[in-house]
Amino acid sequence: MSENGDDKDLQWCGDSGQRQDAEAVKCSEPLKTPLDVTSPQKHCTDVKLPAKNTEGISPYQPRPPSLPRRFKIGKSSSVDQSVRTRRIRNSQESLSDRAETCSSTDSLKEDQRLHASTGFLSEAASHEQELEETRSPVFRHRGSSLSEYQKRPQSQQSDPTELRTQVSKVRLSPVQPTGPLPSLEKNFASVALRAANRIDRDCLDYMGQAKCNERLHRNLSDSRLLENMGSDSASVSSMRSNYSVLSPIKPKDVRNRSFLEGSVLGSGALLGAEELDRYFPERQLGIYIATWNMQGEKGLPVNLDDLLLPTDSEFAQDLYVIGVQEGCPDKREWETRLQETLGPYYVMLYTASHGVLYLSIFVRRDLIWFCSEVEHATVTTRIISQIKTKGAVGVGFTFFGTSFLFITSHFTSGDSKVYERILDYNKIIEALALPKGLPDTNPYRSTPSDVTTRFDQVFWFGDFNFRLSKNRVEIENIINRTTGKDMGSLLEHDQLCKEIKDGSIFKGFQEAPIHFLPTYKFDIGCDIYDTSSKQRTPSYTDRILFRSRQSHDIRVIKYTSCTNIKTSDHRPVIGVFQAKLRPGRDNIPLGAGLFDRGLYLEGIRRRITRELKRREVMKNQSSSSICTIS
Repeated sequence: MSENGDDKDLQWCGDSGQRQDAEAVKCSEPLKTPLDVTSPQKHCTDVKLPAKNTEGISPYQPRPPSLPRRFKIGKSSSVDQSVRTRRIRNSQESLSDRAETCSSTDSLKEDQRLHASTGFLSEAASHEQELEETRSPVFRHRGSSLSEYQKRPQSQQSDPTELRTQVSKVRLSPVQPTGPLPSLEKNFASVALRAANRIDRDCLDYMGQAKCNERLHRNLSDSRLLENMGSDSASVSSMRSNYSVLSPIKPKDVRNRSFLEGSVLGSGALLGAEELDRYFPERQLGIYIATWNMQGEKGLPVNLDDLLLPTDSEFAQDLYVIGVQEGCPDKREWETRLQETLGPYYVMLYTASHGVLYLSIFVRRDLIWFCSEVEHATVTTRIISQIKTKGAVGVGFTFFGTSFLFITSHFTSGDSKVYERILDYNKIIEALALPKGLPDTNPYRSTPSDVTTRFDQVFWFGDFNFRLSKNRVEIENIINRTTGKDMGSLLEHDQLCKEIKDGSIFKGFQEAPIHFLPTYKFDIGCDIYDTSSKQRTPSYTDRILFRSRQSHDIRVIKYTSCTNIKTSDHRPVIGVFQAKLRPGRDNIPLGAGLFDRGLYLEGIRRRITRELKRREVMKNQSSSSICTIS
């Protein structure tokens, strides 16, 4: 069509792209059949383009590629033959160029543009069904893969004059699926995503109530994690720390962040609220405390599972603190046995001693990074300081923003030496020099003359040697009359309860209700109280007390004695507690993950050796059984 709107004769021969008169150009060979594709470049097609009309054109009809220059189209050629020839030629060109078959959206866009610019006869739509029968299977589904450009209105499409400067090549349409795609299973999360910083399911400590278990499962469960995720890889890549997955770190943050200073509410603080909530959604730390007077025996129990891992406990705890009085001569052997019992989940954070007083602290491996440097101090209550059998050992550190103090002590013995034991207590709280380098979390509530006021949570346990102020016969009669767990009739005669009530000792401390029999004094290896000539009175000498700066920050889960360990004249006493945690600042000296690695390796080696021996014994027993038939 000319600029004035008059139709002119144009002829298009193959791909030569030359304009010639209709009378001067002849095709070398006539088109034998509509599907003759042997020599698509030798056939000529004449198409007469009338005025622009697009109302009856199918959106799925393929179009020829855009032309670099205008051509004359002969009037003698029919629309049917021209459409068929161009369709065959376009398909052959696409199949012959492998490098350009990777995408079909561009070619569809160009076909649509050319169709909008030139316009086909409305009668061409009547040939669509006939052409559909001659198409190959690939082109039959081509109409289902329209590009976004073809779905736009013609008013939003590009001007056809822009196509004159573009050289286009026809590309094949992508193969479309014949049916719906199968749904993706939610098993695409890798092992690294599942096990980054999540609390282990077999070590969900201190969660005794069903409500707490349900909340923790909702926050940390893998199944709910997958339900909240999308079914694509982008959702996995965008997961953040609220699912206990390590957050991505930007290089700018690595350059600027030193972790030497931080805010309680600051984002990214190592000891801040965000990190605390990741590991402790309820902000409760599980603490297991055991105190035992070993009577200086060289022989240790065969198994310490009953002492540290009782079967009536649902979960293990985050922190294990073991205080020993009159400990065995080989302190290292005792610590190795503790590590062997607790296994690879725990490492020894710190150990301190004062003569035969031992204090060992074990913590879960994944929590060691939030502990500050550990400090300890000792006090002797003997007149002769070289004899270190009576006194105290204190260990203090900060966990997140909460400071802890653990003290194990051995007071003066004797039924009537109550005043001496009170003196021992007063000397310890005044002379125990803690903290040393750690900052006080609340200096306004601290007292220089009392070490227990300088820490948020304090646990004091040991052999206090307070007795029942009755003779042996009367105490045995009361024990025989006692039924169940009501020990109130015995505690009415307890010296420690009386002194605490009077306010002369352990000011501000509490003790959980006692529902177990006196732990002192037994004959070795049995459950009979002292049958020696001294006939000592059974008493509650071994105790665990606690205090906190804020009321109700410590909750008692269990307070009992371990009756299965009988290698000493004392029964161990154990207590399980939940302590409130608060976020802290990053300006405290951190422990940098230090622990006793040599002890850890030795304990694990013994644990493996013990397991191999057990399996070997079981194997020998199974192989030695012989069935005989008479």
